[in-house]
Amino acid sequence: MQKVQRTDLPGLALFRRGKVRDTYDLGDRLLIVATDRISAFDVVLPTPIPGKGAVLTQLSRFWFEQTSGLVPNHLISANLNDFPEELRGFGPQLHERAMIVRKAQRIDAECVIRGYLAGSAWTEYRATGAVGGETLPNGLRRGDRLPAPLFTPALKNDDGHDVNVSVAELGDAIGADLVRRLEEASRDLYDVTAELALRRGVILADSKFEFGFVEDELVTIDELVTPDSSRFWDAATYQSGTEPESFDKQFVRDWLINSGWDKTPPAPELPQDVVAATAARYGEAYCRLTGGGPLMAGG
Repeated sequence: MQKVQRTDLPGLALFRRGKVRDTYDLGDRLLIVATDRISAFDVVLPTPIPGKGAVLTQLSRFWFEQTSGLVPNHLISANLNDFPEELRGFGPQLHERAMIVRKAQRIDAECVIRGYLAGSAWTEYRATGAVGGETLPNGLRRGDRLPAPLFTPALKNDDGHDVNVSVAELGDAIGADLVRRLEEASRDLYDVTAELALRRGVILADSKFEFGFVEDELVTIDELVTPDSSRFWDAATYQSGTEPESFDKQFVRDWLINSGWDKTPPAPELPQDVVAATAARYGEAYCRLTGGGPLMAGG
């Protein structure tokens, strides 16, 4: 499978090159290309994961289509055959990993819904007995399902680490009414996607949602319920009190932590067995959640 670590699309105006996505300006629309770059702890790793960008794009497309009647989104098309003629010559770089979207005014907040106690939430709970400022019952274990899903937002920072904030602090930054709308939309999306995932044998432990405005309409943007933005656990092997088997980039995070890396650039190269295992996990997430066959990005 062809790897795309960095796109090169002569004649197109680069709008932004993020940690994973290269975005191009098409006037009133954007072309978003999910590369095979992978980041961890807000650092882009030097080693790409083959096919990762295709999984992110096609799984986002699946969820955007599944939830469009619940919360509108920015997707126009993720089908290369629908793209303008001038883009089709870039087919090897765009196939299965690109989408054309409506331009949106991004809201500088990450909206995380946590249904289970994992990751930084588990670390925070052990230290304080609370998550995101909300006190939780004593005696919870790693991986436990929470009494109710929690909304734990962050303020986006394109130049460094996003900043975890309380709901009240986010309200001070962007307005309390908007925060209420974001929380409601995030909870609705989590409830629907978690229910569908569970029917397909996957626990959606938590997920990050991003939003913007197209004119006056609040829409979901960026990606939706992917292995980069979510924790996916195998429902068949899930056990409370353990770190469940996952289909996301936690495998890479765990390897990096065990490697002794101090989480500052540059990040170490990933060994090929870690690359292969990560690619397999991303592919498994796509196949399980969508019911589709393996993707063949790049032809």
